[in-house]
This record gives sequence, C-alpha cells and structure tokens, in this order.
Amino acid sequence: MYGNDMTNETAAISTVDAVVLAIVDDELKVLLHTRPNEPFKGYWALPGGFIHVDEDADAESAMRRILKDKAGVSGLYLEQLATYSGPDRDPRGWSISIAHLALVPSARLKIDAGKAALVSTDDLPELPFDHKKIIKDAVARLRGKGAYSTLPASFLGKDFTLTEMQSAYEVALGIRIDASSFRRKVLSLGILTDTGRSRQGDNRRPAKVYRLAKGVGTFDRTLGHSVG
Repeated sequence: MYGNDMTNETAAISTVDAVVLAIVDDELKVLLHTRPNEPFKGYWALPGGFIHVDEDADAESAMRRILKDKAGVSGLYLEQLATYSGPDRDPRGWSISIAHLALVPSARLKIDAGKAALVSTDDLPELPFDHKKIIKDAVARLRGKGAYSTLPASFLGKDFTLTEMQSAYEVALGIRIDASSFRRKVLSLGILTDTGRSRQGDNRRPAKVYRLAKGVGTFDRTLGHSVG
C-alpha cells in the first residue's frame, strides 16, 4: 500500500515460474511437477514458487533457488521470458509471475517419478493458471532466438559433435537442416573450439568433438534453414 490510500491493494501473489526445456528422444519436452497444495492440488504445473524477499537478491536468484530445490539442477542456462499478471490468472487473487526460460541437458535433471515428468511440448496435459500460454511463449522464444544464436547448444553437454549440435538445432527450431550447409556455417562463425578429441559417430567413423568457445551468444546469420 502507498501512503494512507486504503483503496489500492498490492498484488497478493508474487512468484517465479520456469519453463525448463530439454531434448529427449529427439523431441522437445518441458519439465512439469505435480502441485502439492491448493489451488489445483494434484495438477501438473510448471516448477515455480514464491519470491523470498529476505533471501533472494532478485527474481533470477529466486528462480535458481527453486530449480535447485525442485529439479536438483544448478548452473543451467536461464533467461527471463516475460511477466504475467492480472486478477484472473490465480483464484487466490491478483497475481504477478516472472517467468523464465531454462535449457538443460536432460541427463542433468533429477526426475522424481510420480512427482515430476518431462512432457512433450506438443502434447501438454491440462495445466493450471496460464502455464500453457507461458510454455507456448517459451517455445516461440527458443525458435526465434535459437536460429541466430548458440542457444540450442545449451541442450548438449559441455562437449559435442557437429552431428549432435545439428540435431539439437533441428529439435529446438522444429525444422530439418541440410547437414553440409550447417557444418559450413557453424565452422565459419568462430563459435566453436576443437577439443582435439574425437569419438565414434553414427556412421561409425570418428567425429571431431567441439565445445562452445564462449557462453551463449548471437551472430548475424541464421544457422537453420528448413529442407522440408
């Protein structure tokens, strides 16, 4: 409240929510948790929680704390997606949620069977609040930004082959990419470091192993063009 004006109330609920995306079996999936409490007890929902004003320095700090507690993962790629607010999104009252997009290699996630699951972004169950819209917006962000950045590489481990990188881009962008064109473009951008190692590829031939030269970054041309 401000001053002595008792007619205006502050938002009753301030939370953060995360759209944690991972690639499993060449499919884009989102991490969902079952809600332990009302409202919507027992529903699948995005992992999230209240901001602790005495503990969290900012919304991102709150989100990282919650993801470590609920998904057992830290150090993942995280960016703020959007703020969702209004009187109708939560039955408890006027609410604000700061949503984040998180990308993580699926092997790093700790999935508590029965309480959490990775679900296809194309086949979502009934979700509470505005979580379906938040997921839709997150996938749109990934597919828009991923075409001109190294964002899809966040789905991979620290080291990867060009084939693995291309596969991550294809799933992230929802398109098929010409292999020779992708290889030529990605090697010309100077975004990868050759580790000097190799491992057996899908065709049983040794494949060079790379890693990102820097963190997630953008460039002035797209890596993904659909081939059908």
